[in-house]
Amino acid sequence: MCPKFLFSDLEAEFIEKPTNVALAPQRSPFRYPGGKTWLVPRFRQWMRSFEKTPRLFVDPFTGGGILPLTAAFENFAEKIIMVELDAQIAAVWQTVLSEDFEWLCRKIMDFEMTSDSVKRVLEASPRATRERGFQTILKNRTAHGGILADGAGIIKNGENGKGIFSRWYPRTITERINAIHAVAAKIEFFCMDGFELIEKHLNDPTAVFFIDPPYTAGGKKAGARLYNYFEIDHSRLFQLCGDVTGDFLMTYDNADEVCALAGRHGFKTKAISMKNTHHAKMNELLIGKNLDWVN
Repeated sequence: MCPKFLFSDLEAEFIEKPTNVALAPQRSPFRYPGGKTWLVPRFRQWMRSFEKTPRLFVDPFTGGGILPLTAAFENFAEKIIMVELDAQIAAVWQTVLSEDFEWLCRKIMDFEMTSDSVKRVLEASPRATRERGFQTILKNRTAHGGILADGAGIIKNGENGKGIFSRWYPRTITERINAIHAVAAKIEFFCMDGFELIEKHLNDPTAVFFIDPPYTAGGKKAGARLYNYFEIDHSRLFQLCGDVTGDFLMTYDNADEVCALAGRHGFKTKAISMKNTHHAKMNELLIGKNLDWVN
């Protein structure tokens, strides 16, 4: 938890108004570990706090993408930039935002789900981006917790004993893909290192950044278990955020090392209570230049 000597009583406040993720809009085609659906109400508060609509919204660690999607759907910025280094996750976004989205939707709707058919797809070596995108969606929807990191196991029992069918909802997934493609003109996607995109737009006063890196600061293991690209230079990331001309909002695990980094750079912090998909109460840390908009 944040050492209180770093912050005022207000800044160290623990916000006891947990958001139940089941009540937030479900827009991503992924069931993403570490996803930020729970943050949508707070995210809206942040985006509405600006006097003028930001020209550019940058998410350098997109993952499941619920917040850049919210920004696109709800017109919180003129242009959305989504960035993801993991090639398999990137393949989904590249396909959804391209004309291959129709192929992907047909592939999902026509797929005959069996243990053997899933195994064949997951063991294949995709030749095209859209094929990798389908493979990733299938893996995400049939792996324990939606984990895409190497070594993730496939669901055996699942919800109500449904096994690999537990999270396979073809119509729902394709409806989300179609809806995302409808706003694709607002979105640019890049498969690259998110640090490079932050650096590129550091001096743009019309750009805002939502930053949700893998949680590996202070020896935390969640990021290493959930993601293939989990190694992050946290000190450098905080330094870059300190150089941002516009505004940023970071989310992190509420760890002493993170709080110390925030204090060192003069950032504000607030711990936010949330409920995950299993209704377990948890908390994460919001970090920014100014968090007066949080209520």
